[in-house]
Amino acid sequence: MQIAYDIVIIGAGPAGLGFAASMLDTNVNVLILERSDLEDISMPKVDGREVALTHLSLKILKKLGVWDLVDQTTVSPLREAKVFDGDSPSLLNFKSDKANIDALGYLVPNHKIRQALYNRVKDAKNITIQTNTLADDVIQLENSAQVVLVGGECIETKLVIAADSRFSSIRRKVGIPTLMKDFSKVMIITKMMHEKSHENIALECFDYGRTLALLPMIGDASSVVLTVKTDESKKILEMNEAEFNEMITSSFKASLGEMTQSGERHSYPLVATHAQTFIAKRFALIGDAAVGMHPVTAHGYNLGLRGQDILATLIKEALEHGQDVGSSSLLKLYEKKHINLTRLMFFGTNGIVALFTNDAPVIKQVRKMVLKFAENFPPIKYLISNQLTEAKSNKFAPFEKILKKLPF
Repeated sequence: MQIAYDIVIIGAGPAGLGFAASMLDTNVNVLILERSDLEDISMPKVDGREVALTHLSLKILKKLGVWDLVDQTTVSPLREAKVFDGDSPSLLNFKSDKANIDALGYLVPNHKIRQALYNRVKDAKNITIQTNTLADDVIQLENSAQVVLVGGECIETKLVIAADSRFSSIRRKVGIPTLMKDFSKVMIITKMMHEKSHENIALECFDYGRTLALLPMIGDASSVVLTVKTDESKKILEMNEAEFNEMITSSFKASLGEMTQSGERHSYPLVATHAQTFIAKRFALIGDAAVGMHPVTAHGYNLGLRGQDILATLIKEALEHGQDVGSSSLLKLYEKKHINLTRLMFFGTNGIVALFTNDAPVIKQVRKMVLKFAENFPPIKYLISNQLTEAKSNKFAPFEKILKKLPF
């Protein structure tokens, strides 16, 4: 069987399309297999989700030529973030107060990023997008791999990349075990208008029994994210708008004045996943197929973008030296560069979720102490802010090695 494509990507979500965009300046022939219709990826619908881009992610999107294709009128700079614990005065506050940094990060509607990624690759001569196609299996050979489609057709390639969500069926078919954490919670998201300005400040309120977040959008609008137990979600989703508006306004203690729902309510079950390995023979995982994060620390998309960038960079280096883009040595290096950070973020985030959603009296006191300590210990705040902004100053250098081991 003749190899028609150097790389086959399974999944045309943000990670898959992002990797394809990374290959635009190469002579690599790429095939993207997507189970959805073309309309679903070319004109993605509003899904309520706002992506909090770090400065590194912004740099990668610019390098890919994608950022200029994003509707800039929908981009909202995040200048400050505040974390509250219930009705206590405990507060952790982050600001973009460095002279050379205008924001901690940038909030962009998820569907706008997806559309920009599609527009970047849709006309590329070396990229083929095949929709309404379901990959059924991968056969791993010594010098190539075969992607078996539902219906029996086989496509031979040098490397298969799975980017088909945190519930990847291909990952399971290849035999990669995956740790799954079901939080038994549902995230309810909607756009809301409010009377007072949010001043580009994000809020994260770990209230007792539920978590409430506010992500500042353009104008006097915000994305409100309410996380509740699964058995409570149906009642909230079925609330009429007046009841919902009153509940959310009250939950924020009317700090932004009266709040009014202006978008559809979307709901997503909270399940986090982490693959035990990111590679197999002639096979690699990227995006949520590698690690699907709890959204509380907003690392999911950023880790996915970072991972595909690492893999793409290694593949380009291999091409320059005439090496095999699907070799075991290349894939092992990709995993080595990416998996340790994702493990730290995954288990650290799950630990934060466990700490801040446990309403046992002793745990409440512990998290108040944690917030108070973090707020008054500058090196911790420096590390978190530095990770978001890539600030070059390092006045807390003596603490660097210790802080990087913390699950924050």
